[in-house]
Amino acid sequence: MYSNTFRPWETAALLALCLTLLSGTWATSRQQHLASDLIRLHVIAVSDAAPEQALKLRVRDAVLGYLRPLLSSAADAEEAHRLLEQALPGVKAAAEQVSEGRSVSVALGQEDYPLRSYGGLRLPAGRYESLRITLGEGAGHNWWCVLFPTLCLEAVETEDLQSALEGEDYALVTDGTGYALRFWLVDAWGELMNRLRS
Repeated sequence: MYSNTFRPWETAALLALCLTLLSGTWATSRQQHLASDLIRLHVIAVSDAAPEQALKLRVRDAVLGYLRPLLSSAADAEEAHRLLEQALPGVKAAAEQVSEGRSVSVALGQEDYPLRSYGGLRLPAGRYESLRITLGEGAGHNWWCVLFPTLCLEAVETEDLQSALEGEDYALVTDGTGYALRFWLVDAWGELMNRLRS
């Protein structure tokens, strides 16, 4: 005989599934909204050998030196993306000038990132627009930062960050009161999505 009533455990399981789906949808939306205001820089070394890691940092410095004046005029992440697209040949040339003969590949696109902290700024795991520079085989440890707004190699300037991010996004990434659980949810969901995409 068929019963159209749910048992208590079926009701609890259904509610848990609904809550998980709603939380995941919110976390995905929040991370995508945050990511739409940022562009990250990712530099990957040839290997983990000390000279290659030092070379990676020299390439980083050359690229940032080239890009800093260019991106200072960008009003938002969309404009910064357009400027970066046009500057890719110059980025590659700046990296090659100090790469000591290593091959250099440069790409602008979406990339999965783990949780990262930059001083008082925490960015949840997820997919972000990224300028990726790979030296040689790219088998070494990497270095990353927030390229836009310009936070690389600088103390995080509160005014710059607040002007680039909306109120809730700013509170989410800067330990805003009451945002710890929200940050954890966005980060945990981003890690799960990164693993599923791998």
